Amino acid sequence: MFSFVFFELQVSVALGCAYRGRTIAFASTFAAFLTRAFDQIRAGALAEMNVNLIGSHCGVSVGEDGPLLMALEDLALFRAIPNCTIFYPSDAVSTERAVYLAASNKGMCFIRTSQPETAVIYTPQEKFEIGQAKVVRKSVNDKVTVIGAGVTLHEALEAADNLSKEDIFIRVIDLFTIKPLDVATIIFNAKATGGQIITVEDHYPEGGIGEAVCAAVSTERDIVVHQLAVSGVPQGGKPQELLDMFGISAKHITVAVKCIVMD
Repeated sequence: MFSFVFFELQVSVALGCAYRGRTIAFASTFAAFLTRAFDQIRAGALAEMNVNLIGSHCGVSVGEDGPLLMALEDLALFRAIPNCTIFYPSDAVSTERAVYLAASNKGMCFIRTSQPETAVIYTPQEKFEIGQAKVVRKSVNDKVTVIGAGVTLHEALEAADNLSKEDIFIRVIDLFTIKPLDVATIIFNAKATGGQIITVEDHYPEGGIGEAVCAAVSTERDIVVHQLAVSGVPQGGKPQELLDMFGISAKHITVAVKCIVMD
């Protein structure tokens, strides 16, 4: 019983610390456990509190720790919270920048972090802004735009490397913030790659990156979004095996790209 109460209490304490505006409040736990504090989170957002929540161990990439700890609905939860900024960094540099931006921002912020160790993509001099995505792989011959964040960005980059050996080139976008979404960058790059987008996320399809991108391009007639996301009830296992099992690994991105290009 204590574990269920503790995370609700942690969020409540953070909200209390932020109430008078005398401190920059952060609360951090496994993202899966933040669902237990949804009532406090919602109340804090309605009161326009300046509070920052960090949810770690998201998605099936948690691996051997098992399905109970795999947050697969947290993006949907926080996307539904009014005026909540959602960061989804993909390496150490972007995570540090997300924390800085959250501390400087007004309102509620959620930072989604991953369990596996990932390569550093950005230099320490890279500048980040809320609502600004990063195009991390680009060429004039790109046929598809692949959009990811967190661990799936690294899978997309691996897929890009594998496809380039077959003279198939893709554009890769790191969203960095899921809310607000960088709609202009998404649409511009989608149009530059034949109107074809693949979203790949370590999250359920409902309420995640794919649905956010679909909504963003819904008024564009010539853009098609193909979604790769976790479906079904997850299970424990090695992270890479689970990324493969649930169709969000570099291998599945490669197959999805080839199906589009060869259609």
